Amino acid sequence: MRAIVVTRKGGPEVLEPRDEPDPQPGRGQLLVEVEAIGVNFRDIYEREGAGAYSADPPFVAGAEGAGTVAAVGEGVHDFRVGDRVAWAAAPGSYAERVVVEEGMAVPVPDGVSTEVAAAALLQGLTAHYLAIDTYEVKPGDPVLVHAAAGGVGRLLTQIVKLRNGRVIATTGTEEKAELARGAGADHVIGYDGFGDKARELAGGAGVAAVYDGIGKATFDESLAALRPRGSMVLYGAASGQVDPVDPQRLHAGGSLFLTRPGLPNYIATPHELRARAAEVFGWIADRRLDVHIGARVPLDDARRAQEDLVARKTTGKVLLLPR
Repeated sequence: MRAIVVTRKGGPEVLEPRDEPDPQPGRGQLLVEVEAIGVNFRDIYEREGAGAYSADPPFVAGAEGAGTVAAVGEGVHDFRVGDRVAWAAAPGSYAERVVVEEGMAVPVPDGVSTEVAAAALLQGLTAHYLAIDTYEVKPGDPVLVHAAAGGVGRLLTQIVKLRNGRVIATTGTEEKAELARGAGADHVIGYDGFGDKARELAGGAGVAAVYDGIGKATFDESLAALRPRGSMVLYGAASGQVDPVDPQRLHAGGSLFLTRPGLPNYIATPHELRARAAEVFGWIADRRLDVHIGARVPLDDARRAQEDLVARKTTGKVLLLPR
């Protein structure tokens, strides 16, 4: 099978298209013919060897995708050959075939294409837990969503609006601003002086929450944009990791909350994973949640896909297509 191998830790040049042996499902596992693969920042952290995503090369990159079950291992009860499934955490997903643990697979319902399932799962699950659990958006809440034209940001904007919150969105270009408005953002602003602008748009007191996947470049101003007892939700580091924070800054800012959530803790059981995914896929099937696929890239061009993601040349979701 064709696969993208991380040959060593480093930049995109370490991604090498190769012919690799087909994987075989073990007990409790599915072998899936991959139809679409999600490209995510966690894939970049993985090849760089950063933090929790560090692994010893060589290994096949990636973790998210969707496809059709080709074979099942012993002890599999919930899926059969021919079922469409998606997953957000299966190592080795930059490949034509991948082995997925049964407990990490979710069924793709009618009304949701396999490509859309691959585009929506990881980022949709992330947006879901951010707006519903990490900071529970309430009607009328003004919240600041950074990178609102990106994969998570655009879905998060829509989910906040489903909960009757108010979205102040940041984007870097007018093209991306239009995408954020199309997702329902109430206000779209640039990054220059965004903290003061967000406070003003929120009525002067500040926003209830900031959803920040950018990290180092936006963190300080994001913290300053919060109202007393507001929540700083830091869920990514596209611009680099945030420097250590003195807890006294939270006190001085008005008893602020700072959290750094991660998806694994919000899909800790198969039941929680499938319930969260079912709601996201249900919104998509009902056309209440729109998934924007910004680019479809051949699998062998994975290096270019990651380079474009890091350079912020992309909008919505980038997919790799094995065929």
